[in-house]
Amino acid sequence: MGSAPVSDPVYVADTVTTAVKILVVGHFAVGKTTFVGTLSEIRPLRTEETMTQAGELVDDLAGIPNKTTTTVAMDFGRLTLSESLVLYLFGAPGQKRFTQLWKDMLYGALGALVLTDTRRLDQSFDIMGLLEEHGLPYAVAVNQFDGAPLFPEAEIREALDLLPDTPMVTCDAREATSSAKALISLIEYLQTRTHQEQG
Repeated sequence: MGSAPVSDPVYVADTVTTAVKILVVGHFAVGKTTFVGTLSEIRPLRTEETMTQAGELVDDLAGIPNKTTTTVAMDFGRLTLSESLVLYLFGAPGQKRFTQLWKDMLYGALGALVLTDTRRLDQSFDIMGLLEEHGLPYAVAVNQFDGAPLFPEAEIREALDLLPDTPMVTCDAREATSSAKALISLIEYLQTRTHQEQG
């Protein structure tokens, strides 16, 4: 997916007529901040804070001992797709205590990309349930961490209880082409749904 950066990358081009809000969601420490930063054409807004001992009581660091920071509000990035279309990427914090913030971020969103990790698939259920409760369409991207177990796509789809038409891809949130393919899977799904609804 080739983006079309504007001459001054800080500002949106005058030719842009459509802006689309996309959520990047997922459980704690699944790679949302990395994903948004990888794709954003502008310096991403990040609200990361250093984790403290107080957080040990609420943030499960099992399997992620090197995690030292966490998003406390949101990540924000922008991607220009054409002269007239811009995507705004909003990364939501992954902890359950931010549920109200997740709900607030749903307003105006066209769809969501759910990042998940094969080591902690069960932690995706609350987030997918919230999206379904609010009727927001989503695609799933399995962020392939180094050393994480590999499973056939059918097994992951079954474990996540995905509907047959829900897109699912694997990606590496650190790599631009891989992350772009994941985002494309969501955009194509949203386009298909829109065409079906229109007729």
